[in-house]
Amino acid sequence: MFGIGCQKITREALVAAIDAGIELVDTAAAYGNEAMVGEVARDQIIVAKGGLGADWVVDGRAKQLAESAQRSREALGRIDLYLLHAVDPKVSLTTSVRALAKLRDDGVVRGIGLSNVTLAQIEAACEVTAIDAVELEINVGKLDVYLVEQCVKRGIRVLAQRPFGGAAGVKKLLKDPLLRELGAPCEVVLAFLRGLSVTPLPGATRVETARSCARRVELSPEAMRALRERFLDERIGVARAGEVVMIMGMPGAGKSTLATRFEGYARLNRDELGGTLKGLAHKLDEVLATEPRVVLDNTYGSRTSRAQVVRIAKRHGVAVRCVVLDTSLEDCERNAAARIIERYGRLLSPAELVAEKQVAPNVLFRYRRQLEPPREDEGFAIEHVAFERAPVRGTHKAAILELDHAVWTGRPRKRVELAANAREVIAAWQQRGFRIAATTWQPEPFDPSIDAQLFELLGMTFPIARCTHPPGPPICWCRKPLPGMALLLAHDHDFDLAASIHLGRTPADRGFAQRAGMQYADYVGNAT
Repeated sequence: MFGIGCQKITREALVAAIDAGIELVDTAAAYGNEAMVGEVARDQIIVAKGGLGADWVVDGRAKQLAESAQRSREALGRIDLYLLHAVDPKVSLTTSVRALAKLRDDGVVRGIGLSNVTLAQIEAACEVTAIDAVELEINVGKLDVYLVEQCVKRGIRVLAQRPFGGAAGVKKLLKDPLLRELGAPCEVVLAFLRGLSVTPLPGATRVETARSCARRVELSPEAMRALRERFLDERIGVARAGEVVMIMGMPGAGKSTLATRFEGYARLNRDELGGTLKGLAHKLDEVLATEPRVVLDNTYGSRTSRAQVVRIAKRHGVAVRCVVLDTSLEDCERNAAARIIERYGRLLSPAELVAEKQVAPNVLFRYRRQLEPPREDEGFAIEHVAFERAPVRGTHKAAILELDHAVWTGRPRKRVELAANAREVIAAWQQRGFRIAATTWQPEPFDPSIDAQLFELLGMTFPIARCTHPPGPPICWCRKPLPGMALLLAHDHDFDLAASIHLGRTPADRGFAQRAGMQYADYVGNAT
C-alpha cells in the first residue's frame, strides 16, 4: 500500500500525492493540519493519532483520548485508524488501550492502534483488545524484521514513519551503489519496505517529492534478495572463530566489572568512547575487521539497540552472546551512588548529576519501565548472570540513627527538642561498641544551628548525613530509601556497613538499610 506522512505537508503536495495514487494519509492532532487533510483526502484511508497535543505533551488518559478523537473526527470527517501517538509513562498502557477500544466499539473510529511502541507493548496491548495497526520508525538502518513478522502474523498493519531515516538518511541513500543501480534510491527503498509487508509513510513538502512517493517501482526477486543482504545482513558471512558478547543490564548493574573477566576480548563501552549506541555499532564494525572477539558492556535495553549489533556480527561471520546481569533495582541504586562517592568523594546535587552526566535515580526507573527483555528469536544465545554484591568493608561498626521523629521530636526547623530516652538509647549503643552516626531530611532552607543544639543537649557530637532536597520523586541519591547517606557515612568514617545497624521508624528507613547492606531495627526508645 502507498501512504504518505502529513506532518509538514502542504496542500499542494498532498493534492499531488493523491492524484499520483497515494492510498493512505497519516496525520495527528499534534500536526495542526487535520482540517486541511480532511478537505483534501476523500477516498483515502485516514490515519489519525491522539494522546499528544499541539504542545507535544503526552497525555494518554482515557478522557483526553475520547475528547481528542471526537475533535479529530470532526476535522477529518472520519477516522479509519486512530492510534495512540505515544505511550504516556504516567498512565497505564492498559488504560489507554481500553479507551481506544471503546472508541472503536462506539463507532467513533473504525480501527485502532499504537505508535512509537516496543514489541512488548504491542503484545501487552493485544492482551487487552485486537490491535489493527502500529506505526513505528522503520528504515533500512532501523528495521526489526521479527517485530514486523509478529505484527503481520497477528493481522496488524505496520506503518513506517521516517522510512528514509531523516535528511541525513536521504543523503546516504542517494550515495548507495546498489540503490543507484536499481533505480531512484528513495523510490527503491519504499518498494523494498513494501515488499517486507510494511506501509512506508514518507514525508513530503514539495509537489515533485509527493509524486515520487507514489511512483510504482517493481523489484525483481533478485533485487529483493540483494537488498535484504545489503540492509538486513542476513547472509552468513565467512565463519571464523570469535564472538561478540553483549553485556546488558540497567545502569549500575555491574556490567563494566563483568567485562573485565573477558580476557583477550576487545572492549567497547559508550561511556568511555562517547557518542551513541549507533555510533558504537559502527565502531564494532571497524574492530571486527581485525579483532574476532569483542565485548560490549552497555545497557542494550531495547530490541532495536541489540539488533544493530547482531546485524554487524553476522556480516563478519561471528556469533553473538547476550549476557544479562540479573541485578535488582536496589543493588543498581547502591552501585550508582557508590560510584559517585568513589569518584567525587561526596554525593552530587541533582543539578550536578545532570552537568556531570552521572546516573540519577529517574534513569534507573525509566530503564526498568522501558526494558524489552532479550529473546532468543533476536539471533543470539542468552546467558543470565546473578549479581554478586561486594560488601562495604570498614574498620568500625556503627549505629546509624534516624533523627526525625526519633532522636528529636518531629523535624525541627529552628528549635531542637529531644525525644524521651534519647540520651539513654545512644549511650546503650555506644556501650555495645557501636560508633554513633545519624541521618535526617531537612529541606533547605534550614537553620545550621540545629546540629549544635542537638550536640549540646546530648553532650556529644557525631557525624550527620542530611538530605536537603525538596519533597517529591527522588532526584538525588541521598533521599531515603536510596542508600546514598549510608554509603557516604561509611566512606567518610570508615564504617563497616555489613556490621552496622540502622535504627528508624518508617518503611523508607527499612528500605534504606536493606539497600545499604545494613541490619535494621525499629527505633523503640531502647537499645534492644
